Amino acid sequence: MSEKTDIFINDRADPYVTKGSDGWYYFTASYPMYGKDDCEGYDRIILRRASCIDALAEAEEKVIWHEKDSDTSHRFIWAPEIHEIDGRWYVLFAASGSADNVWDINCHCIACKGADPYNDEWEDKGKFTAPDEFSFTHFSLDMTHFELNGRHYVAWAQNGGNSNVYIATVDPSASWKTVSPAVLLTKPEYDWERVNIPVNEGPAFMCHGGRVFMAFSASATGPEYCVGLMYADENADLTDVSVWTKLDRPVLTSDDLVGEYGPGHNSFVKDENGDWVFVYHSRDEICFSGNCGYSDGDPLYDPCRSARKRKVLWDDDGFPILNG
Repeated sequence: MSEKTDIFINDRADPYVTKGSDGWYYFTASYPMYGKDDCEGYDRIILRRASCIDALAEAEEKVIWHEKDSDTSHRFIWAPEIHEIDGRWYVLFAASGSADNVWDINCHCIACKGADPYNDEWEDKGKFTAPDEFSFTHFSLDMTHFELNGRHYVAWAQNGGNSNVYIATVDPSASWKTVSPAVLLTKPEYDWERVNIPVNEGPAFMCHGGRVFMAFSASATGPEYCVGLMYADENADLTDVSVWTKLDRPVLTSDDLVGEYGPGHNSFVKDENGDWVFVYHSRDEICFSGNCGYSDGDPLYDPCRSARKRKVLWDDDGFPILNG
């Protein structure tokens, strides 16, 4: 069991951190609801920036976009990620396609009109489109973007019988459109991926030592939530499922941690020293013990998932250690 990890940013689930070509670190995450009667929450995209990762904890948080400004994206807005793609800034996120249906969720995109994502205006690109008849026609969310060897990929979770993770390529000049059919990368097959609800979601990529690693989250969002891992050669076509190997055990669970529960939905970023850091969310002891005031209700309206961060360690075979 590892040492206790302090909360990085309170009440911010699905945390995403990236470093831009402008030298700033950027942070975004889901903006929560505080109980089912909260008339706000899950209705906006927030952004922080700072010169180093640690400083994001106290950085000013801005609302850069709100669902009321869109005709295509409605509450509930989940798991935003900010990506700099070929010199232009985008936020990929999940939103409902109708004002009165929380589960009409699909992947959406906004694009920054200028070069400064923190201060410039954003434009709505709407729901993701695809060349195949499957992508984004069912419940989809948790999209991420990854560039490797000049190819641009997106991966996301979608209902394909269960919540599975799919991958496709995009043209960086129109990053809200996939240009290849969705390929199934992973589905919940092991016991640890199927606790309460069979789920694979929240893909996150990292390239190190000649390999591409994709972390993903599994099971329902209580203390059973955990992180799994797949890997491939860095020179492979990532849309070829045969190049991927999936570990048969999770790499981070509640049992690995002290005073926090349900770790998952992480992102990877290099710190100021060039070392990999993973930022993830989990619930603390107060929430786990039912003393937070929200634990008895629908977990959808429980705001107690907070962002934490840990340094990625590496074993002798070049594989990441997330529970060290």
